[in-house]
Amino acid sequence: MKKFKKTRAHRRKKHKTWQFQEAKDRFFELVNEVIEDGYHTITKNGRPVAVVISHEEFEKFKKPKNSLGEFLAESPFDFDIERDSAHSCDGKH
Repeated sequence: MKKFKKTRAHRRKKHKTWQFQEAKDRFFELVNEVIEDGYHTITKNGRPVAVVISHEEFEKFKKPKNSLGEFLAESPFDFDIERDSAHSCDGKH
């Protein structure tokens, strides 16, 4: 029987909430869990005050946003869009 090694994409993401003091006391564990499981929320006095994400996730936020055309091309939905020549931007009808 062949063993299957899980990659990050196959891991189940678990969101966890930490009280501020607990996050401070167990920071090493918090960071390791974020790397393995995804983002975690920090609360103070019962209210969310911060979110901890991995560097890998942070880099995704820094990437330039896709153009609308790129977004539609990457969409899982099948868009069949045609330009209406009667409403063209070049002023010709």
